[in-house]
Amino acid sequence: MSLATPLQRRSSWILAIALGLSGLSLAPAVEAAPAKTTAKKKAAPKRTSTPKANPKTNADLAPAASVTSSRSPTEIINSAPPEAWRSPAPDNIVLMELQTGAAGTPPAQVWFELAPRFAPAHAANIRALVRAGYFDGLAVLRVQDNFVTQWGDPGEPAGAENAKTRPLPAGAQEKIPAEFSTAFAALPFTPLQETDGWAPINGFVDGFPVGADRASGKAWIAHCYGTIGAGRGNEADSSNGSSLYAVIGQAPRALDLNITVVGRVLKGIEHLAALPRGGGQMGFYGANETRTPILKSRLLADLPEAERPSVKVLRDDTPAWAEWVASRRNRSGWFVHNPGRVDLCSTSAPVRITAPGAAP
Repeated sequence: MSLATPLQRRSSWILAIALGLSGLSLAPAVEAAPAKTTAKKKAAPKRTSTPKANPKTNADLAPAASVTSSRSPTEIINSAPPEAWRSPAPDNIVLMELQTGAAGTPPAQVWFELAPRFAPAHAANIRALVRAGYFDGLAVLRVQDNFVTQWGDPGEPAGAENAKTRPLPAGAQEKIPAEFSTAFAALPFTPLQETDGWAPINGFVDGFPVGADRASGKAWIAHCYGTIGAGRGNEADSSNGSSLYAVIGQAPRALDLNITVVGRVLKGIEHLAALPRGGGQMGFYGANETRTPILKSRLLADLPEAERPSVKVLRDDTPAWAEWVASRRNRSGWFVHNPGRVDLCSTSAPVRITAPGAAP
């Protein structure tokens, strides 16, 4: 991403993620106390273990609440049949390798899936950047506690220590449209029966956590743990995928519909979350701080077939998924209190990544 100057560009990245720190209150509105009445009180309805769907939002979309399970989530995942899993397109899977340890030690691998249903232009641009080796040799720029890890071109002012301003390669676009949402009607959407405080409707598309609004016809990927977005400046269309971030803390849902979400981490989020926090403003690393280098980024499609691991994501349109969600909703065993519900960001689609030739 290249704006007027490298310094301005770095500032734009700061602005991009700062949207989530605007001091918005997450406290629910206080309801007025009900008026007193002399009428005889009715007995409270018996509490069930499954919450009602919001009749103004999810009611006509929510699956029947009759799905139950006596098995643990792990048991369900381990016994899910082959047809319950999908294989993401190899050109939508990115492998990023970081040098988190001493030189010569095995790199830390971060696998993430692009979301072309929601951000096709950004996904195409990221593929072009990865294939051209744009990210190779760059670094993690920022780690802000309970918020994000961000990587890409540091874009320091000319002459600064470790300055590394890298032009975009041929085939990558400098300017592409903002892709904050997509049309809801055409999506293969699997709803959650629970309501969501940030979206009238919530559920999953290809395992991605999605919020939607039928009134506007929009759907978008929610900022949950592991969500990957494209940093931008003040202008809505100032992102192009050359600066990326992953959520490593409590879901900053205020960023929804404000930044283009390009995918989610499938495996290796712990490597991004465990990095040293930046000492500068908003977690950016200062000139005298060591940045974690990016050794290499590759698309799964570009690996020789004999070296490709098997990548599987549990399909959200299967009985195995419905049972898995029900099992997470209604806990037993160690649990003294059954929560009786789940939420969008705590229901991350299970993933299997196995070495080439290994049994799935």
